[in-house]
Amino acid sequence: MGSDGTGGKASPVPGGRAARLFHFGGMVAGIAGGVAAGGLRQIAGGQRPDLQRLLLTPENARRLTESLSHMRGAALKMGQMLSMDTGVVLPPELTTILASLRDDARHMPPKQLQAVLDAEWGRGWRARFRRFDVRPFAAASIGQVHRAETPEGEVLAIKVQYPGVRDSIDSDVDNIATLLRLPGLLPAGMDLGPLLRAAKAQLHDEADYVTEAAYLQHFGKVLAQDAAFVVPSLHEALSTRQVLAMGYVESLPIDVLQDAPQALRDRAARDLIALVLRELFEFHAMQTDPNLANYRVESATGRIVLLDFGAVRKIDPGLSEDFRNLLRAALDGGQADRQAAMARIGYFGPDTAQHHRDLILRMFDMAMAPLRQREPFDFGTSDLLERLRAAGLALGAERDLIHVPPAETLFLHRKIGGMYLLAARLRARVALRDLVEGWR
Repeated sequence: MGSDGTGGKASPVPGGRAARLFHFGGMVAGIAGGVAAGGLRQIAGGQRPDLQRLLLTPENARRLTESLSHMRGAALKMGQMLSMDTGVVLPPELTTILASLRDDARHMPPKQLQAVLDAEWGRGWRARFRRFDVRPFAAASIGQVHRAETPEGEVLAIKVQYPGVRDSIDSDVDNIATLLRLPGLLPAGMDLGPLLRAAKAQLHDEADYVTEAAYLQHFGKVLAQDAAFVVPSLHEALSTRQVLAMGYVESLPIDVLQDAPQALRDRAARDLIALVLRELFEFHAMQTDPNLANYRVESATGRIVLLDFGAVRKIDPGLSEDFRNLLRAALDGGQADRQAAMARIGYFGPDTAQHHRDLILRMFDMAMAPLRQREPFDFGTSDLLERLRAAGLALGAERDLIHVPPAETLFLHRKIGGMYLLAARLRARVALRDLVEGWR
C-alpha cells in the first residue's frame, strides 16, 4: 500500500493529462540536457561518451525520483514496480535509483482531498462521521489512507485515490516507456511492448477500487479460518470506484518483529512464504505488491494483517502447473529438466544464445539452493542476495540479451523477491524444503 505514518510533505497531484505530460516532458528534457552537457565535456576531454553512465548521474537520479514522487499515480507506481527488477531488464544502477521511490510518503493537501470526497460522496459528507482525520496515516503511489469513525463508533481506514490517476495511466506508462528508450538504458532491439501492456492492465485494475473491494472480500473469505492472518472487512456503503472503506485494524508495522524472539520471527516468515505458495498453487490469485507496509502485526493477537489487494493478479492454472513442474525440476531434476521447464515458462526464448541460457540457469540454481537443503535456511546470515545481485549485474552487462520474460513471471518474481527481503529483515530461519514439498 505504501509508506506508513506519513511524515512526508503535502503536494498537489497533477491531475490533468496535459499537466502530467508537461511535468514529465520537463523531467525528460532536464535529463537529456544533462546527458548532452556531460557528453560534450567527455568529448572535450578526448573521451568517448558513455551514455548509460551519463544517464545515471546523481543529478539525473535526483530529477527522476523527485519528478515521479511529485506526479504519483501510474508514473510513480511504474517506478516502484521497475525497482524490483534484478538486472534481467534494467541496468542494476537504475533499479537502485528507483528503489528510493518505494518509501515515498507525499500526500495531497486538504483542499484537493476535499474536492475528491465531495465528488465521490457529495457535499456535506462530514456529517456521515463522528470524526475524520484529514491528515492521512499512510500514503502511496495511487492513494492515501485516512482514519475515520462513524456515528455508531465503527473505526474505519478509508483509502482515497489521487485525482486523475485512472485517466492518466496509459499516458503515464507511455511516458515511462519513452524514458526507458533513451539511448544507453536498454539493449537495442529489446521489446518492452508486452510488459508495458501488462503494466497498463494491472494499473487499471489497481485504480478500480471496486475490483480491489472484491479481492479484499475474496481473500478475507479464503483466509477466514487461517489463524495466522487477518484481512480487514469491507465497508460497502462508503466504498466507490475511487474510495475504499475498510475496518480499521489496530496494528503495528511488521518491523516490530525484528526484536521478537527467534521463534516468532521464524513463524511470521514461514507463514508468509506458505501464503505465497497457496496463492500460486491453490488460490490461483496473488497479491503481487510486497511493500513492507502491506504487512502489519495485529496488536491484540499477533496475527499478520494483510493490506492492499489492488495488485492482485489472477494466475492461469496452466501457468501454475508450469511452476509446479519447475519446482519438481529444481528439487530433483537434472539440468535438461530445469532448462525445459524454464523455457516453457519463458525465462528464455528459442533465439536466446546458449551462453545466455547458461547464465540464467546458474542464477536459477543459485536461487533454488535453499529449497534443496533439509535444514532451515538462515535468511539473516546468508549472502545469497549479494550473490544473486552479482549474477544480475553479469546478466545485465550482456547487452545483446534482449529477451524479456513474460509479465506474469516478473510479477511473481517481484512478490518472491519481496518475501526474501522481508525474511532477511526478520533474520528468520525457515525449513523451506518442508514448505514446498507438499506442492510438488
